[in-house]
Amino acid sequence: MSDQAGHHGSHNGKMPLKKLLAISLGSVGVVYGDIGTSPLYAFREALRPVSYDGVDRNEIIGLISLFFWALTIVVTLKYVIFLLRADNDGEGGTLSLLSLVTKAVSEKRAGVLFVIGIIGAALFLGDAMITPALSVLSAVEGLKFVAPGTREFVVPTAVVILVLLFAVQSRGTGAVSAFFGPIMALWFLLLGGIGLYHISDDYGVLAAFNPYYGVWFLFNSGFVGFIVLGSVFLAVTGAEALYADLGHFGVKPIRLAWFGLIFPALILNYLGQGALVLADPKALADPFYLMFPESVRLFAVIFATIATIIASQSVITGAFSLARQAIHLGFLPRMEIYFTSESHTGQIYLPAVNTILLFGVMALVLMFRSSESLAVAYGIAVTGDMVVSTILFYNFVRAYWKWSLPKTLSLIAPLLFIESIFLGSNLTKLHHGGYVPVLIASCFIVIMWTWRRGTRILFEKSRKQHIPLDAFVRSIEKKSDHGPLQVPGTAIFLTSDPKSTPAALLHNLKHNHVLHSQNIILTIRTQNRPRVSQEERGKIERLSEHFQLLELNFGYMETQNVSQALAHLRKGGLKFDIMSTSFYLGRRKLIADANSGMPGWQDRLFIALAGAATDPSDYFRLPANRVVELGAHVSV
Repeated sequence: MSDQAGHHGSHNGKMPLKKLLAISLGSVGVVYGDIGTSPLYAFREALRPVSYDGVDRNEIIGLISLFFWALTIVVTLKYVIFLLRADNDGEGGTLSLLSLVTKAVSEKRAGVLFVIGIIGAALFLGDAMITPALSVLSAVEGLKFVAPGTREFVVPTAVVILVLLFAVQSRGTGAVSAFFGPIMALWFLLLGGIGLYHISDDYGVLAAFNPYYGVWFLFNSGFVGFIVLGSVFLAVTGAEALYADLGHFGVKPIRLAWFGLIFPALILNYLGQGALVLADPKALADPFYLMFPESVRLFAVIFATIATIIASQSVITGAFSLARQAIHLGFLPRMEIYFTSESHTGQIYLPAVNTILLFGVMALVLMFRSSESLAVAYGIAVTGDMVVSTILFYNFVRAYWKWSLPKTLSLIAPLLFIESIFLGSNLTKLHHGGYVPVLIASCFIVIMWTWRRGTRILFEKSRKQHIPLDAFVRSIEKKSDHGPLQVPGTAIFLTSDPKSTPAALLHNLKHNHVLHSQNIILTIRTQNRPRVSQEERGKIERLSEHFQLLELNFGYMETQNVSQALAHLRKGGLKFDIMSTSFYLGRRKLIADANSGMPGWQDRLFIALAGAATDPSDYFRLPANRVVELGAHVSV
């Protein structure tokens, strides 16, 4: 097994019980928000296709059985027991798994998995738009059961809540996130408690633990049963957050929270909703809110709204984290990343991503206007993401756990079969609004593909025109007596290709006719792991008396702070004075070229993305008053 794969369990192996419980409580607020708000709408939506001609008793028990087994197989078995063990040096999520798997497979297969991974990441970002819209709408809709005349205020209220939620992102969630865990823990206790109270309405609902009723429902309902599976799947949405947030909490706390609180609370709530509908068919309209007595229904609506805000927050945080990984792995252009917590590196804020999510969420709320309509569009993004993670997990198990093919297939094939059925069921909703997440994900896929393709073409073009660095250094050192004027101080030239002479160095010689007494050619590398130790941060190679080659390594979860890394290397013996050091950057002005290999529209998109990218001096945290930029025109 790779030393970076599957070791996170040991990271919190001997954790004191008090600390374990505290971290588990914290994970309840961040990891389980999305799955914890599913009872608001999942069972209601599953009942809808079968309730037109009245609901048969066995159908309700069969539905609850499907909910129980979906949570058991997809969430408990796949995510909590197995996938949490597939970590990349402690980090989880689609891109972490992708970067781990592509290291261990052939180049041809890595290319295919790379495409699959990009699709998974794009679907996750699509899900990050739909979850806040659906969750907050479904909670606010409870108002109509408290005061029937408030129906027209549902959408404006949801819009105000969501705008405020996105507006406070820049301030960080550090101050309030401490309350997320306890509030969500109380929410799950409420879910479990009200469910347990209603099970006594009809104890017959307990037969749902028998999978026979679920299978009977599917075979007996025909195509309607297949469609209903799309709504049953709503109960497991949010499971992907368990894996994505692995790096923040670790395996043990996430598992403890699931088995100790979340899983029992969800099962009890769905059983309670089922028993209520069996006892009173009028509860079909909204079994969740109608479980609460009229006197406390307003309290339930307010509590549900708070829970959905917390759920939305955790999905937005997940989107920020995924975008940062995508930037460092070269899928997206550089964007501004702000840290909103001094103690928690996971709490970050990306203004560009926040703005895109806000506009996307607002568009969804105003287009669909109800959780009932939006629930139809929801499942495709999540099922697609889950199928992607299962395919990547198959490759992980074969490469790192060294399982035999039959053993691997005995685990993966049933999971893939079940998730493919869920995906097929959700695809039947394409023309009812299911096209929306597909459209959103397609936009992200095109952006990531264009950026990756454009940067590769740019790299190859500059490589063709390059002057090999070692040949350049030899020729300069030969001419040292009658060559360019030498000036004191250090010049650091940033380049993505350490074998080529940086364009900024050539331009400096051509226009200014000077060479510094010390020249450092700096390359910044993002490794296929979340973090890099200080010992591995820098690698220095002396090329000649006046030239050195420096490579700085960062993990894909780290801030690429060059100033800080250089200060650390200075302590280790790299000689330079920051006050007499200049950083030279090559500034490219991109011009569309019909013969670049990309179609015209993709050329223009790549140029727009490059124009929107954050200035390298800000992104790499270079000292602002020590940066010199030298421009050149490049056609792509």
